[in-house]
Amino acid sequence: MSLFSLIFQSDTYLCMAFPVPTRQDAYIVDFIPLASMDTVHHMLLFGCQTPVSTNSFCVQGTCEDEAAIMYAWARNAPPTKLPKDVGFKVGRSSGMSYFVLQIHYGDISAFKGEQPFIAGIYLLMSVDTVILPGQRVTDADVACDYTSYPIYPFAFRTHTHRLGKVVSGYRIRDGKWTLIGRQSPQLPQAFYPANKQVTVKYGDTLAARCVFTGEGKTSKTYIGGTSDDEMCNFYIMYYMESRHAIPYMNCMEMGSEELFQHIPPEANVPINVSPSHMNSVMHLGQSTDYHFEQVSAWPQSSLQLGQVSGLALDSDSNLVIFHRGDHHWGADSFNNQARYQQRSLGPIQQSAILVVDPSKGSILKASGRNMFFLPHGITADKENNYWVTDVALHQVSFSSDGKDKTLMALGEAFIPGSDNNHFCQPTDVAVDTESGNIFVSDGYCNARIIKFSADGKYLSEWGSSDRRRRIPFHIPHSLVLLPDKKEICVADRENGRIQCFIAETGEFVKEIKKDEFGGEVFAISYNGLIFAVNGESLSRPVPIRGFVIDYSTKDILDTFSPNKKEFKMPHDIAETRDGSVFVGDASSKSVYKFTTEKLHHSVKKAGIEVQELEEMDAVVQTKVKQDTSKTAAIQEKQTLNKGERVLPVIITTLLLIPLVVVISIGVFISWRKKSMYENTHGNQHEVKSEPSSVRGILGKIRGKAVGSLNLGNFFPSHKGYSRQGFDQLSTEGSDQERNDEDSSDSENEEYSALPPPQSSS
Repeated sequence: MSLFSLIFQSDTYLCMAFPVPTRQDAYIVDFIPLASMDTVHHMLLFGCQTPVSTNSFCVQGTCEDEAAIMYAWARNAPPTKLPKDVGFKVGRSSGMSYFVLQIHYGDISAFKGEQPFIAGIYLLMSVDTVILPGQRVTDADVACDYTSYPIYPFAFRTHTHRLGKVVSGYRIRDGKWTLIGRQSPQLPQAFYPANKQVTVKYGDTLAARCVFTGEGKTSKTYIGGTSDDEMCNFYIMYYMESRHAIPYMNCMEMGSEELFQHIPPEANVPINVSPSHMNSVMHLGQSTDYHFEQVSAWPQSSLQLGQVSGLALDSDSNLVIFHRGDHHWGADSFNNQARYQQRSLGPIQQSAILVVDPSKGSILKASGRNMFFLPHGITADKENNYWVTDVALHQVSFSSDGKDKTLMALGEAFIPGSDNNHFCQPTDVAVDTESGNIFVSDGYCNARIIKFSADGKYLSEWGSSDRRRRIPFHIPHSLVLLPDKKEICVADRENGRIQCFIAETGEFVKEIKKDEFGGEVFAISYNGLIFAVNGESLSRPVPIRGFVIDYSTKDILDTFSPNKKEFKMPHDIAETRDGSVFVGDASSKSVYKFTTEKLHHSVKKAGIEVQELEEMDAVVQTKVKQDTSKTAAIQEKQTLNKGERVLPVIITTLLLIPLVVVISIGVFISWRKKSMYENTHGNQHEVKSEPSSVRGILGKIRGKAVGSLNLGNFFPSHKGYSRQGFDQLSTEGSDQERNDEDSSDSENEEYSALPPPQSSS
């Protein structure tokens, strides 16, 4: 038996690989550590066939192949001697030709002198990609051969604008693709940990793919530096030996089709990002950089809807719209006992339930003909069955996907009531997919939530909320189940609040009530975050808009509304798993789509500052002329800064010139009139010190009654400018103006709660 004694030597090395000092089979039978916990926290000994490095430190990773731990030491542990005739086999036939010793220091003073490793950035970037409008998938592929000293990636970052779905980076060695990192660029664009097993050496290839979608776009999208352009960046943060250090490298070569035929399938699979997922990564120190904006090109064709009362998502992530066709809820729809007065109209003959493609807005399926009189709320379960409420029928009904037939109904048709078997204008339904229990908000006449079993058996109800105040519901209008918390939340409309309860018991949990709601909350939804829409309130007028709310902190994270028109009566809200939000407006008979857009700002992470809007210029300049001197770059920056200072002066001067010209013309005209008047009538009247034409011009600038100079109205009249964001630049009085271009009298759709009716027979 051959014996081999290994001695630990604790010096300045973090990690070191060295070959087994024999070409024959050998056995380790004894471990004698020569270290102290004053400087060394712990040590690990690995055995492997091929170490990550044989001539340098290996802080990240130990072995190219599978590493086998042979020994571990910490806290001044004594030597370890194996039992008699027992040993770790190393050497020729063992598969372990190298030892790798990894030392974790507890006292950094053990390192003296310069840093042994220097960090750097390798950027893979596409500069030639064109994303075609309406095209579902466009790939941007970048690849370059690596021709320098070894680098050790430890972090990666992805970057696109709003059309990017997933970005992936790889090392290719001997035809094998090894993932460095993969992420959705719609998440906070921090540096995330890279695959620890990846090293890059001379002869390897670095490659990246960005997957885009052109859906919803009406024109081509190019690579560029503005928010209307796109970018495809994959950053690799690496370290390398200080003696060979290169702080920055880049790759902008388009990858060949032949090479990318072998890219792993994962690179083509979009990463869907829900708003809740966005919120879950905020612990990384990122601020909320996402804002919901309307997708103006959605739907791509008219849906021809009636009053939109309900929205839902089916199990295939398609949007389900519940609308009233040619029926309307008006002042004469119900009598004082909440009985429907327009039964003679018959049921809605159009398909009241539409299943719509969330990307294009095209109708996939339609059902619900001759089934409903005044639809209100809708929920789809995991089998794509629909649970709906009808305020005219005073019923909750259940139907199968795509079928024009009611399979089960709760409540008595057209008969309002407040007992266990009747509803009075019920508003919404929530279904617990685990237990099958059904929750109904009931509603306009009854201020309660009722719980039923899956087969429609009455279980319980509650109507009084927070025990401390015992304020009853005032039109519980919308329900949502929070499956991760096992809670049921309600939009208590006329109380302007959101309340949440334990689904099993109805016990009160929390209330969210904000001044921004203005006294009314029409609808809520949940996807890790709470989404809500408010409504018009005569007592507390506030903007009508959508809200994104943190459930835990109750903070409003974002608000959103249509770009051009305003919400009139947003009646329901739903959000998809990819983060799109849909709002159904009953009064305008419309459905609006909103998606999140990343706001540009400087990002500082790991000591590196990246200015997104400068990335393209900086890298393209490098590509065009790699040897541009630092002096030229400084001069260019100084020129740009000078231009930035001059530009506001030029704009101000250009804006003042027309005003001076107008005033001059007015003075001239007034002088001419004055001269003519004096020539005709002499000096019989006193001449005003301020000419009438000048007074008129200044009156238009000063006075509120005759209008005011509004830069928000000036800029939209010029091509390429948007009104959004300029309204606050208006001069005195302009904040009192209102653009009534799209305003109209909305239809009276719903009213305050009626007194509870007498119990029905």
